[in-house]
Amino acid sequence: MIQVAINGATGRMGRRLVALACGDAELELVAALDHAGCGLLGQDAGRVAGEDESGVAISSTLDVKPDVMIDFSVQSAVLAVVTLCRERGIPLVTGTTGLTTEDQQAIDDAAKSIAILQAPNMSLGVNLLFALAGQVAKQLGDDYDIEVVEAHHRFKQDAPSGTAMGLVQSICDATGKDIHKDVKHGRSGMDPRVPGEIGVHALRLGDEVGRHTVCFATLGEEIQLTHKANTRDTFAVGALRAAKWLKGESAGRYTMKDVLGL
Repeated sequence: MIQVAINGATGRMGRRLVALACGDAELELVAALDHAGCGLLGQDAGRVAGEDESGVAISSTLDVKPDVMIDFSVQSAVLAVVTLCRERGIPLVTGTTGLTTEDQQAIDDAAKSIAILQAPNMSLGVNLLFALAGQVAKQLGDDYDIEVVEAHHRFKQDAPSGTAMGLVQSICDATGKDIHKDVKHGRSGMDPRVPGEIGVHALRLGDEVGRHTVCFATLGEEIQLTHKANTRDTFAVGALRAAKWLKGESAGRYTMKDVLGL
């Protein structure tokens, strides 16, 4: 049995993680964390997730040492959870997006002493899409324009999504492009397309769970690669699989490619 703690347990993703972890015979939920100002502190995590009682109360402090911590919180909370896991020697799976350079450096530093798996998207399909997008971009070359379009629910805080930027990074890695110099975020006014650039566009629509499309087009034809998530369980299942895989791994940085052998 693998003991897991979930940080951000009252959020949309956190609740599904709690529900699915409680129903997984290989996992035991031992802690459900959220910020000190959360109005649900003290309530049973299972009940908050819409399931049976779990026997674990929502808390702002960690009083046990789990085998793995899963973090789906917000950018402003990441430094604290990374520091906590590093100090207590807890492997960490994090899918929180919108991270800063400082956050990434903290993860790099912590990965010297604990195992950390970071992924902008835990879906099996999306991680396959990362690989395919890079492969297609490399094969087609700069004769094909590349545009990445993502859509999420109206409440999503960061834009573009971490998954969209993961796709862009995969394309840059495969083609030698610079994610800082060759990427164009949106367009307005007199702003013609620059050859070789990667366009990125973010849509915020109602209750859209997540949709990502990479378009490759030249004069005469267009190719589209699309992934659409119909339920957040897609990401939660991947995160729990990552947690099972990460237990017992040596210190270092890992991604879903390591879990899936891609």
